[in-house]
Amino acid sequence: MTEKQYGKLVKELSPNSPMGKDCFNAFWIGGLICVLGQLCITGYGKLGLDKEAAGTAASMTLVALSALLTGLSLYDDIAKHAGAGTLVPITGFANAIAAPAVEFKTEGFILGVGAKMFTIAGPVIVYGLAASSVYGLIYWLWGFI
Repeated sequence: MTEKQYGKLVKELSPNSPMGKDCFNAFWIGGLICVLGQLCITGYGKLGLDKEAAGTAASMTLVALSALLTGLSLYDDIAKHAGAGTLVPITGFANAIAAPAVEFKTEGFILGVGAKMFTIAGPVIVYGLAASSVYGLIYWLWGFI
């Protein structure tokens, strides 16, 4: 069997993805996560926090909720229906850190949780810090010109 024949066979046997339905679910569930974040900001504002502190508290709430749902194995169930809608940056990032920690907890806290927690999110952190350092250096140098 050639590579071309194999590709044709895979295409014939693979189920078609309902792209319209998937996009709709990603849109409304991702939007619902954003609405939850906005409700948190509004609620924390009514409790007396200023705009910046309310935003920080809302971010912390969403991260904690995402990690909790990941630990309870509910985040994956939501993601099955929402697809990319659960990748709203703050909740998706929290899930990317919590999921490997939960998965490798059987290997112990040091070689399991500690070593594997950042397998997915680690590169994002490293390149984000590197890019922000380069940007900061350029910004600082630009001030001398």
